Parts: sequence; C-alpha cells; structure tokens
Amino acid sequence: MMAPVPIRAYTATTALGAGRAAQLDALRAQRTGLRRQRFDASTLDCWIGAVDGLDTPLPPQWAEWECRNNRLSALALAQDGFREAVAAAVARHGADRIGVFIGTSTSGVHSTELAYRHQQGDPPHLPASFIHRTTHNPQAAAEFVRLCLGLDSLAMAICTACSSSAKVFAAAQRAMSAGICDAAVIGGADSLCLTTLHGFNSLQLVSADICRPADAQRNGISIGEAAGFALLDAGEPGADLALLGYGESSDAYHMSTPDPQGHGAAQAMRDALTRAGLQPAQIDYVNLHGTGTQANDASEDQALCAVLGTGTPASSTKGYTGHTLGAAGIVEAVFSLLAIEHGFRPPSLNTRQLDPALRGKVLLDGIEGPVATVLSNSFGFGGNNASLLFGRRA
Repeated sequence: MMAPVPIRAYTATTALGAGRAAQLDALRAQRTGLRRQRFDASTLDCWIGAVDGLDTPLPPQWAEWECRNNRLSALALAQDGFREAVAAAVARHGADRIGVFIGTSTSGVHSTELAYRHQQGDPPHLPASFIHRTTHNPQAAAEFVRLCLGLDSLAMAICTACSSSAKVFAAAQRAMSAGICDAAVIGGADSLCLTTLHGFNSLQLVSADICRPADAQRNGISIGEAAGFALLDAGEPGADLALLGYGESSDAYHMSTPDPQGHGAAQAMRDALTRAGLQPAQIDYVNLHGTGTQANDASEDQALCAVLGTGTPASSTKGYTGHTLGAAGIVEAVFSLLAIEHGFRPPSLNTRQLDPALRGKVLLDGIEGPVATVLSNSFGFGGNNASLLFGRRA
C-alpha cells in the first residue's frame, strides 16, 4: 500500500479558459471549448479545442525557447498562484530538491513545421532561428518548466502518447520515495500542430462532428491543446488533496488499436486500487479516457465493468476540451481534483444517445454531492495505460 502524496497546488489551461475556475465553470455549465475551425494551414474540416492567448511571443529572455508549446506552458504556470506555491516549496526544501516531470507527445513540433515551411537558400536549409533543442525536442517541455520556476534539479520528459501526463504522477512518486527529491512539479503540455491533426486523420480517427464520447453514433476524436501542472510535496502538512494510488501497464496489443477486452486497462485500474488500499465499491467517480472512437470507448467499458462493475458514475470530459493528447492525463487529473474539492461529477458532454452496447454508468447529467475518491484513466497508443486514484488526505 502506498502512502498518500499530498497535492499542494494544481492548475490547468485548456480551450475552456485559463485556470481552475474557468474549468469548473465550464464543466458545471456544460459548455464546450471546442469550435469548428481550422488550424494554421490545415485543410481539415473538424472541431478543435484551441487555447486563446497564444499569439503573444515569449519575453525576449526566452527567445531561444520560442514555440507554441512553451507559450502554452508559460500561460498555465501563471495561473492559480502556482508559481508562488513552487516558490514556497523552494523555501522549504531548496531549488535542488524539487524534481520536474512533464508529459508531452509532440512538444514543439509546430516550430519544426514552420521551419520547414520557411526553408532558405539553395540547396534549402532550415532558418538559423530554428533551435530544435529548445522547441521540438520533447525534453524542452520539461527543461522550460524547470528554468521558468528557477529550479536546479532533475527534469524529465515522459512521452507515452496519451498517457504521458498521467504517468508523471507515478514517476514523481517513485522519485520521492527513493529520496531523489522532496517535492515534484508534475504536469504536461501539448499544443496544436499539423502533425497530430493530419496524423490522426490519416488513421481515420478525427471526427467531422464534435466529439461525442460513448454515443451510439460516435465516430472519432476532436483534438485539443492544453497545459496543466500540480505540485506534489510529501512534507506539506496543509495539503488536503492527495494522490492515493496509481497503476501502469503496457499491454502492447497493437500499435494504435486498444485491446478489445481492455485487459491492460483493467490491470492499471486494479493496480491503482491495490496501491491505494481501496475496494471497487469505494470509488465515487471515474473520469474516463473516453476519446469518442468506437474502439476506445468499447474497450474501456469492458475494462471498467470488469474492475468496478456497472454502477460507478463515470463520464468522459473530452467533449469539453477535445483530446489534448500528451496533456490529457494532467487535464483530467485537474478535473478529478475539482470534482473532489467542489463535490461535483460532470456529465459526458455531447453524448446524445448512449451506445446500448456499453454497460458502464455514463453520466448524461451532472451530479452535485460529496466526492471522496476519483479514478482517472489515460490510455495511449501501443497499450501504454495509466490509472490514477485521487482523494482527500486522511
């Protein structure tokens, strides 16, 4: 059994807005951040969860880090007093004792797309202003956050597709338990780019309709962008919320298709329950991975019912934000913490008619009332599965 890890601060910025209040308001109002629009030079006619406020370049001192992904991280770090909470942790532990664990799937790929579009010379070469190390490189997503927060410690980027920023919780817990750090800034950032839009479309996964998780007529995802962060601090006496447990599995069923029976997903959920020392009946709400594809929703339903039965309230929140890929884990962890803190289970937005083949209890209306424990699922390509259990610290 794992000792609960206190969560000192948390924040998220999505298509719903910047900060926790914007997320909670939209969840309660059942308001989507998805819009029918095109991104950059994309010709796809689809719904996108774009974050407002990313047109302003980073300050001059961060010029070499200039890219959409780092702008997104900077915007998110400025919300909900997160920087101040990290500064307080630095005062307690020292800047060299706070690890950084960031999940991403594409990091600053858009900067590379722009660089290739603006090749120069004969033979053509990439512009001198393009710096792969501080933009496209996945490690840039972690290193930028470390430098922004003035930390002098390890910084790790985790890239396991859509489970990336859920797995950071597990990595940070292990590092803290091993004495490598006393606290950890964890989170994720993934920004819109042509690679993901057209890549997922080539897999026939991008829907022309708005994302409709668990719906009988669902036919794919809406891609979004987001960044979110949390501060884990084992030495923080005042934190009420906590990571109670986690589970990870790698079933490697297929490069992009989930196991139809959900065996790996079920194993991740069981391991989270075991680490938390909880029984299935003690889970109050499940934030589903719920991408809105036929295969994912059916597979997760199989796994969920095998582990928790058919009576646990559950919903997907991707109808609000879109699938934020490498940032999905942290965004939905934030939604899970909001559910506990404010006593609210959000409905599955845009789900008009539940698929009768799904047996889980998918919410079509929000439920007000105490929430003690939340299980949050994030499943990535290749069978990279992660489940997180959140609750109040005993």
